[in-house]
Amino acid sequence: MECERCHQRPATVHLTEIINNEKRTMRLCEQCARELQAQAMGFFPQINLHNFLAGLLHNEFGFPTTGPTVAPAGARCEACGLTEAQFARQGLLGCGECYRYFGPRLEPVFRRIHGNTCHTGKVPERTGGKVRVINRLERLKAQLREAISREEFERAAELRDAIRELEKELQEG
Repeated sequence: MECERCHQRPATVHLTEIINNEKRTMRLCEQCARELQAQAMGFFPQINLHNFLAGLLHNEFGFPTTGPTVAPAGARCEACGLTEAQFARQGLLGCGECYRYFGPRLEPVFRRIHGNTCHTGKVPERTGGKVRVINRLERLKAQLREAISREEFERAAELRDAIRELEKELQEG
């Protein structure tokens, strides 16, 4: 798919704007996206997500928020070699294994940003089949606990059967 603005380069950025309840989407190449971002600079404050995360991580990892950062000896991801200091400075993890190595230190950051450590938001229609089933399973289990606590055993039996069916669906893939 080509850029909707220049019609020359492949589109790699999906831009969605909602202004006065009117949604507008554009597929742009990286260069046009940068130009549009630069044009909007005068109107909207530009927030660099990496700097924002690095600021939060500095607080969680105990690094000073101002002044030069001194890298303490700390954990290092065994898979990619990323250190705590690099992580806190850049706000980026090096690989998927970093979640395991830095997990206990990341949880307060995720809780602060998202309000939770588990994803509970929307799931894409096209690709979220298994996640949607897992979310439905969690809701049914919560309803089952509630039904049992209220001694609504017929309702609990229905929920149990629905849970078993969904678990079977998950196992079959």
